[in-house]
Amino acid sequence: MVRNNFNFRATIFLFLLASLPLVSCEECSSKSKGGCHDRNEALKLKVIAIFCILLSSMIGICLPIFTTSIPALKPDGDLFVIVKAFASGVILATGYMHVMPDSFADLTSPCLPQQPWHKFPFTTFIAMISAVFTLMVDSFSISYFKKKLPMSSSLNNLDTTKELEHGHGHGLAVVNGHDKNVTAEQLMRYRVVAQVLELGIVVHSVVIGLSLGASENPCTIKPLIAALCFHQLFEGMGLGGCILQADYGVKMKGIMVFFFSVTTPFGIILGIGLSKVYSDTSPTALIVEGILNAISAGLLNYMALVDLLANDFMGAKLQSRIKLQLWSYVAVLLGAGGMSVLAIWA
Repeated sequence: MVRNNFNFRATIFLFLLASLPLVSCEECSSKSKGGCHDRNEALKLKVIAIFCILLSSMIGICLPIFTTSIPALKPDGDLFVIVKAFASGVILATGYMHVMPDSFADLTSPCLPQQPWHKFPFTTFIAMISAVFTLMVDSFSISYFKKKLPMSSSLNNLDTTKELEHGHGHGLAVVNGHDKNVTAEQLMRYRVVAQVLELGIVVHSVVIGLSLGASENPCTIKPLIAALCFHQLFEGMGLGGCILQADYGVKMKGIMVFFFSVTTPFGIILGIGLSKVYSDTSPTALIVEGILNAISAGLLNYMALVDLLANDFMGAKLQSRIKLQLWSYVAVLLGAGGMSVLAIWA
């Protein structure tokens, strides 16, 4: 009797073991469809998503740039420091709570073979390399501009500031039409930060847009639209603050606003066009998306912690004013916490 019971259990165990690959294959083939599969309804929602996300992105990134007429929101004001801290918290949470988990989900998917994808933490490895590479870009850029921008003389007007865009400025800059103790080196650093930060955001935006555009599940798309609208709004505020500090000309501001605003809608359109041949559960798609998300996560985490938060909190303004520093920490936690909550619906 005992032996028969043992044989029965062994048979069940072997059957389950043998059926595991079949379960994984079925999960991979049905993951994109789920229990709510409607191609026509999904297409209507995607069109709505394109316009909603485009509008949210434009509002978010333009808010800091076009509010300079309000004295309290100028880059040297206390309120701007707090708003920027909030936006930095949003960017930090984007890297840790949105982008990195997506990469983990892609690169540890049951649709990928055990060897090597389940044997090595590729997400954290790629994110680490991406962070180091971002440090290299940051460091070499600053070193290059230090040689191009001697710190001997000072700038006294906005016209001279424009020369900085071509590498000919010296000394102190005039930011947003009023005097501010920003050296040419600091101004160039702001510009490097803004450009590298936008690069990381753009990469992630295309990936999430592509995933949304390729989905045919209205039940998934509906909450994702709301989450992405808030996501783009707050992330745009963070990037807009960096662009404002970089004191770019109208043309460069317009280019950066344009690329941030259109990348997610472009990804959705691309996903719609590729929906017949693109499968978000195919091994190739999972690997490409996972690697791109890991790269973006490393870049965003470095930029948020080093170039935004550490640079501001270790600076003279916050170090000399404990009360402002405390309020800024509250803003960081609110930004990071709010963005983390959005991960539930994203």
